[in-house]
Amino acid sequence: MKFCAALAALCLLLASRLVCPATGQRINQEGRILGPPPEVTNSILFNTSNADAVVAAMQIFPVTNPWNECISNLPVLVNSDAMMARINTNVGSSHRVLELFQEMNFVLVPDSQPLVPIEFVDYPDESDLNGGNYPYGLYPIPTNQPIEEWPTGTGTQTLLQWQTNNDGSDRHSITVQPGVGMSFETWEALLVGADWQAANGAIFNLNTNALRPAGWTSGDAAGFPMFPALVRYDECERGMVEHACRLVVVQSRYENYIYPATHFAAPSGNTNTNLPSMGQRLRLKAGYVIPAKWTTEEKALLLGLKKYGAMVADNSSSFFSISITPDQRWGNAFADIASQGLGITNFEVIQTTGPDGGPRSPGAPVAFAGPDQATASGAPVTLQGAVAYSNLPPAIQWALYSGPGTVTFGKAALTNTTATFSAPGTYTLELSAADGIHAVAYDAMVVTVTNGLVVSVSPAGANVQLTWVGGVAPYVVQATPQLWPATWGNVATTHVGNVSLPLTNTTEFFRIQAP
Repeated sequence: MKFCAALAALCLLLASRLVCPATGQRINQEGRILGPPPEVTNSILFNTSNADAVVAAMQIFPVTNPWNECISNLPVLVNSDAMMARINTNVGSSHRVLELFQEMNFVLVPDSQPLVPIEFVDYPDESDLNGGNYPYGLYPIPTNQPIEEWPTGTGTQTLLQWQTNNDGSDRHSITVQPGVGMSFETWEALLVGADWQAANGAIFNLNTNALRPAGWTSGDAAGFPMFPALVRYDECERGMVEHACRLVVVQSRYENYIYPATHFAAPSGNTNTNLPSMGQRLRLKAGYVIPAKWTTEEKALLLGLKKYGAMVADNSSSFFSISITPDQRWGNAFADIASQGLGITNFEVIQTTGPDGGPRSPGAPVAFAGPDQATASGAPVTLQGAVAYSNLPPAIQWALYSGPGTVTFGKAALTNTTATFSAPGTYTLELSAADGIHAVAYDAMVVTVTNGLVVSVSPAGANVQLTWVGGVAPYVVQATPQLWPATWGNVATTHVGNVSLPLTNTTEFFRIQAP
């Protein structure tokens, strides 16, 4: 019958969906979409909203890097209890809790930041000179370069006063170029007149998993970078510290360091195997119940310590501590931890993975969420995902990342399934694949849901049945015997998404209008 073919063609046209190329989103180890790479055109201090926006968009080291490695499911070290007891004993009875020190800060600079000479006065042989003439390095140091503890730990001193104050403290400095992904870090930085000097200098490429040469130190005793390990304001406000933290203990082991550390810092008598090595990794026990009334920032830190842990980076006189930025915006964010205490015995030591283990081992899964799509409200979308893997089959999961409403998945654990949206708007869906060994593989796609109508038609004896989804009632059904020239006339008005109409012509076209 002519009306069936014509109506079917019209319905196919109405039901067609726009298919766009996948967006290729940048997604970090936590499954957070980073957005476009950050652009920095001038130097930005760490304790500003501008710095928050830039750092939030950075992938700080690859997702396979040890600092970004999820260690929540790794086994406990055989002598974990003995090592934690030794750590607890070493700090003394008045310090047997986790302490948070506002220490290292940083500045973000453009790739074009001019290089200035900096003299390395103590360890030039283990410093990255970056083209400078020994013992000088060339580092992109801006005039507003902050030094450790400024501003919350330096009283009323201006930045310039603190830059030039040779007070004998650690005075670490960190300069980051987000564009090229480089971090320039020093220890005992000091501005003398118009010239910079430091005990040593280390440069880290944040795009790779490369380490310092074996046996080399850095601004940290373990040879670690400091920038990726700092607890920052922006991530705590989001509710999750997305990396391992920098941990300081009283005593560490002599002539021993664990990947990714490259240096030890202990006297020759520290040979007991229950002493932690540089690079030793601890985590907050899964059974520790985070108090519901603690602040967002405290919860973010403790969740991060459960998932990513902390690595021994340096020695202290009497503390078990983690470094957070000296950001004046913290206020009383960590007052509960300070007043109520988080005992050292709530931590455990884990068996770490090596340079070719865990997320750095072969066979990581790869997720493909499929092309972006557009559909009408109420119409299910067919998701066309895929996951590639060569080890054990990963756990697959579709999830709503963002959008104005809810999403109902047909079967969220299948790559190919359906999704139905509760309201018009733009939705981002994320497909993940987790095998418990590698970094979780993520990919995302965008679905644009409009108020348009998707119509289906079927004959029903002497009638025709029209069914549709989308739009807003009331619906006006119109018909015409021909498309050109069309003579549309109203044949029905309804508040529901279906209608049965008698056929009055051998060829008939229908359309549905909504407000």
